[in-house]
Amino acid sequence: MNREKLEDLTRSFTETFNDNDLDAMMSYFADDAAIYDQHDGAIAEGLEAIRAVFQPQFDGDYGVMNFAAEDLFIDPEQGKTMIRWLCTFDTKRGRTGWRGLDILHFNEAGKITTKLTYAKAKALQLDLVEA
Repeated sequence: MNREKLEDLTRSFTETFNDNDLDAMMSYFADDAAIYDQHDGAIAEGLEAIRAVFQPQFDGDYGVMNFAAEDLFIDPEQGKTMIRWLCTFDTKRGRTGWRGLDILHFNEAGKITTKLTYAKAKALQLDLVEA
């Protein structure tokens, strides 16, 4: 896959989070083999497990979240990208957020086979909050 295609896929995938479109986000994952390695080390394997992990976020259980892309690295030879982002959301105590990154592995068909998420925060807890 070429560099431009990987960039387009990575940016549009990230935008599905801001559009709050779970079905669109899930459509980027490979049907036969998909893994989501979460910021806390938990691993969701398969589309059903990945959807279940993201459902509360897309239902708004943590408030309205926004991901602003800050940097993007692309390795076309390996079919991998790394996008660094700032996630912000509002709580009853005010605006909060953290920086993180996703490393995405794509298959030849342009589907995500692995999503590894890393977060940079003093304490990252996504407890249910009231916005």
